[in-house]
Parts: sequence; structure tokens; C-alpha cells
Amino acid sequence: MGTRGRREPRQDYLDAFERDGDLFAGDDDVFAPRTSVAPAHREPLSAHASDPYGTVTDWPAETGVDRPEDDDAPPTGEPAPVKGGKGRTFTGIAAAAVTTVLAVVVAGQVTDGRDDNAVQSQSATDQARDARDGASRGEGRPTPSGSPSVATLTYEQGMDKRYALGAAFKGPGEFDAIKGIAKAPGKGQKYTYRVDVEQGLGLDGGLFAEAVQKTLNDDRSWAHNGARTFERVYSGKPDFVITLASPGTTATWCAKSGLDTTVDNVSCDSASTERVMINAYRWAQGSKTYGDQIHAYRQMLINHEVGHRLGYSHVTCDKNGDLAPVMQQQTKFLDHDGIRCRANPWPYPGR
Repeated sequence: MGTRGRREPRQDYLDAFERDGDLFAGDDDVFAPRTSVAPAHREPLSAHASDPYGTVTDWPAETGVDRPEDDDAPPTGEPAPVKGGKGRTFTGIAAAAVTTVLAVVVAGQVTDGRDDNAVQSQSATDQARDARDGASRGEGRPTPSGSPSVATLTYEQGMDKRYALGAAFKGPGEFDAIKGIAKAPGKGQKYTYRVDVEQGLGLDGGLFAEAVQKTLNDDRSWAHNGARTFERVYSGKPDFVITLASPGTTATWCAKSGLDTTVDNVSCDSASTERVMINAYRWAQGSKTYGDQIHAYRQMLINHEVGHRLGYSHVTCDKNGDLAPVMQQQTKFLDHDGIRCRANPWPYPGR
């Protein structure tokens, strides 16, 4: 193809930008740097009826970003909004001005028959439009938050935490067995057990199952000196089923063995059934006797009720200041007959 001669822009287009009211002249230069100090008074947008860019600056309310007035508001995960509306107005004016200039240039070049430059001008127009569209998308759509997700609690943290559960709550009486197995770690007499958790408790069944396995196989527990070892199973016929249940359901199952747990909202070994019942209210909330020692209290619950399953009965400490035996009813009391006992979750605590 041949090369066409380059001609100067037509004078009538140049004249359009030399008038006193030119949008690039004086204080109205939309590309001039802006001071960060806000004006003392800003007229509402509707007051600028003669604004040639009124269709750009009068954005509908739904396209804007709601800006919280309180900087202390909690995080929402939404991107941080741009403060003030002026920046968005200037952006709209600038985009309109760029589009207007490009449209004039393109029109002049098409009129002059400069097809070779039209592609370049059209590309620039597309880039300006894409920039506007990108800014609009950025305003209207949330972006991924940089905040880290909530961390999973460790075993120790979960065992040290209290959970909400009502003292009079009665669940549906339906149970879910915790899946998986936990092998017996010792060589002593092996007991198998399953962990069931009543539906609707809102408690962590996995944490409960882990607590049972770790507690029973601790050397301070019934596995002391390798005498016993405990294995959690999911299927088959276990030696017993440790069941975490609501106060109402616990009472129902304990009553099957002639035990009343409603007076002090306690747990039981329902000996005539396969179930060792752990009262979910006590598991979640603890007891006054243990105070803030919720982790130790949960270990005591497990050891006490499994102790009944192994054949041990209630006893009490007989000397002031001694540790309470794990088979003492420590949920109900530590002190008795003028003797003050100390809380103790272990059958073999050591001294």
C-alpha cells in the first residue's frame, strides 16, 4: 500500500478547544492536581443543572458505595470504600472528557479518510471505556478480604473453653456415632468403646471423642501402669458406649437403670444398658466445685463414669486438704463432714 500525506487537524476542531469556556481551561481543568482539603461547602449535584456532564456526575444512588460513618465499625469483609464522593465525580468528568476528545479526533480522522490511524484511535477509546468499566466493577463488587480465616482451636484450647447449652435442654434422643477408630496404645486388658453424640447439641463431637481417648489412656487414669488400654471403634459390638447427651436425654437413659440425675443435673453410668451417659450441660458449663478448671472437670467426668462401668463405687476423701478420689461425687461437693477436699480428675494422680 502507498503512504498518504499527513494533513494538519481541521481548524474548526481546533477552534472548539480555544474558547474561554473550554473544559481544559482555568480552575475547571479536570486533570489538574487537586488539593486534599475539602471545600467548606459543596452544593448538591442537582444544583448544577447546566453541568455539561450532568449525566456523568449525577450517578444513581444504587451505583455508589455505602460509606460507613463510624471508623470503629467492625470489619465486614467488604473492600474499604473511597471516602467522599468528589473523587468519583472527577473520575466521571475525566472519563467523559477523554471520551469526548477521542471522539472528536476519531471523527476528524475518519472524515479525512485516514483509515490507518482509525484503528489506533479506536483502540484508545476501548481502553478508556474498559478503564471506566473496570472502575465501575470495582465499586460495585466485593473483593476477597485480606483477613485470615478463623483459626481452628487446638485440643487444649477447645478443652479450656465453655460452651452455651441450657440446663433444662432436652434433645431429640437420636445419636450419631463419631466415625473412625483410635487404636489402643497399651498392652494391658483392652476395652473397646464407641462414642455417640446426641443430635442438636451444637457441640464438637470430635473434640469429645479425642478427650475420651486421651483421658482414659493417660497413665494417671484407668490405664495406670499398663493395667488397661482403651480403643475407640465405630462399628461392631463395643464393651460400652460413651454418650454425650442433653440433660433431658441423660435423665431418660439413667432412669432405665434406676438413677435420678435431675436433682443436680449430673451424669451416670446406666449400668443396665450399654451407655455411659455424660451430661452435655455439665460438659459444656462445668461445675461450681471446679470453677475455671473446665478442662480438668471434663477429665473427671470421663474417669468417674467409666470408673463405675469398671466396677468402682462412690468414695470420699477422709483427711482435710487431701485430693478428692475420682470416685467422689465432685460435681456435687468437695467438702463434707468438716473435711475440705481438693479437686482431682485422676484415679492415680500421684503426689
